[in-house]
Amino acid sequence: MSPDKRPTPETPVAAPDKAAPASPRTPPAPPTKADIARYRENLQGEIDAIALYSLLAEKEAAGTLNDFYMRMVRVETIHADVWRAQLEAGGVDTSRMSPAWRARVLMFVARHFGPSLVVPTIAEHEASDEAMYDDQPEALARMPGDERSHARLFRELAAGRGVEGGTIARIEGRHRGSGGNQLRAAVLGANDGLVSNLSISMGVAGASQGGHAVLIAGMAGMLAGALSMAIGEWLSVQSARELYTHQVKVEREELLMVPDEEEEELTLIYQAKGLTSEQARLMSQSIVGGDLGRAVDTLAREELGIDPDELGGSAWVAAFTSFFLFALGAIVPVSPFFFASGMGAVVASIVVSAAALMVVGAAITVVTGSSVLRTGGRQVLLGMFAAAVTFGLGALVGRAVG
Repeated sequence: MSPDKRPTPETPVAAPDKAAPASPRTPPAPPTKADIARYRENLQGEIDAIALYSLLAEKEAAGTLNDFYMRMVRVETIHADVWRAQLEAGGVDTSRMSPAWRARVLMFVARHFGPSLVVPTIAEHEASDEAMYDDQPEALARMPGDERSHARLFRELAAGRGVEGGTIARIEGRHRGSGGNQLRAAVLGANDGLVSNLSISMGVAGASQGGHAVLIAGMAGMLAGALSMAIGEWLSVQSARELYTHQVKVEREELLMVPDEEEEELTLIYQAKGLTSEQARLMSQSIVGGDLGRAVDTLAREELGIDPDELGGSAWVAAFTSFFLFALGAIVPVSPFFFASGMGAVVASIVVSAAALMVVGAAITVVTGSSVLRTGGRQVLLGMFAAAVTFGLGALVGRAVG
């Protein structure tokens, strides 16, 4: 360095090129009330899922389904920890959060009537929530994919696919034979009885000013409707059973007469499920060339989607269930007329029917996941509209006849 370029005390030496030191990190903004509400809703959904899947794993004590539900519990626990941490960072105590009433209803049904009744409802909920974390920046990178995977897995489970071994046949028999979501059918069966008998009762009340004829008409309407529902359900299930029995019989005859064709059909089915041509053929040869009963059972499940052990369920169970559910709803609007008559009984009937309609609307939200107030209020309005129309028509006819 030349003398004239030598630094002096007044001339600072230039520092070598370095990256500028990082500025202190700005602390994240505290969550807003909207954020807290969103975190709480997310955590509630995960808590509900953990409780429900844990119960389903308990009901399916061993095998593939138990492993499936336990894996779901582990994944949902990871999700729950994310939202619990967000809430606790915002000063919210989460220690007292527990499963919501919708989840408790599903758990009650699964515990007492079997997991098969709630799987279709869970599949619908998972499908509606599969994009819930797409636009939430606090979610882990894996969480949107997890939700999509859950929706797909439950969709396959509800349809009777995606599980290996004997379990797939059991699921197919439960769900394909059930004719849809039985929980929804139960709620709507009670709703049919409630609305139809409320309309009948109000029609007669309009004509008789709430006289004893309402009780007679209401009881007759309840019995007629419940019997009609029971007979219709019995015929429906029994016809399905007879059809399935015939199809299984035809399958047995074809297996005896043209085993090569049945083997080829089974091979194509297994290839469609992802097996190689050689694997599918070896498996089909083993099944068709083995025990006749096992071969018929396999062909009925794989080719026809029928569980030979159930064949669509019991016609008598379906009939008694339909009778009970319809009668349960139909007795509500008639009940005040057991103790009173006149317009006082009419008003009481409207009040208890409105309350029952609200309960039905709340029960429907267990399946749909929609707002209780909106669905229940809509149910009450529709039921009251039907009652008002029939009451007015009854009053007109009563005056005309008088």
